Amino acid sequence: MKAYSTGSGTRFMPGASWAARGVNFSVFSQKANRVELLLYEGADSAEPFQIIVLDPEAKRSYFFWHVLVEGWPAGTCYAWRVDAGKELVDPWARAVTDAAWSRQQAIRGAEGGHNSIRGIVTTGGELWPAKSPIIPGLEGAVIYELHVGGFTRHPSSSVQHPGKFRGLIEKIPYLKELGITHVELLPVMAFDDQDVPPSVAARGLRNYWGYSPHSFYSPHPHYCVAPEQGTHQNEFS
Repeated sequence: MKAYSTGSGTRFMPGASWAARGVNFSVFSQKANRVELLLYEGADSAEPFQIIVLDPEAKRSYFFWHVLVEGWPAGTCYAWRVDAGKELVDPWARAVTDAAWSRQQAIRGAEGGHNSIRGIVTTGGELWPAKSPIIPGLEGAVIYELHVGGFTRHPSSSVQHPGKFRGLIEKIPYLKELGITHVELLPVMAFDDQDVPPSVAARGLRNYWGYSPHSFYSPHPHYCVAPEQGTHQNEFS
């Protein structure tokens, strides 16, 4: 791929903000001396095709490091690297992928390679809604707690997308027939499904419940039908 031109960008908004001109990247780091933005052609690309070193004089405002990548399309992947250390996921990413992530490699501190959870540039999904949602009262409520990955996993659910957000959406009429008024979801933000004890990993099992979150603004990619396309927000909503 060709190298993309860059501009100074702005510190608002945090994360990756797509516009017709390009993508504005912004991340907070109070103590960093060197910040690099790594651009990947795909979720599982072995190497970044472009590494952008941010000039602290032109691309830092207060403690925010920022850069505009001109013409950079949505659906592409990126990661941060601070002070020549390990690659880091954008804490404000609206969508993420773990296609190139190995928790064991990270624990061992293996050198070389580009092992990281990567952000995906999306065209929508604000960090904060323009208006607060209207929340109905709880008088007479019938609350149903469920696990998105498990609720429709069994073939008896008869959904097109078992274990996914869309599979749950397919079951909304069924929940209404039961008299359910509110649904409480177990963790749905992106979490590390490799975060399990060694004995559990040795059995080929993964973190099922989701209590190892790392990206609070991104829905869990494995609950999405097409996570590599960065459609997390659309599928969740």
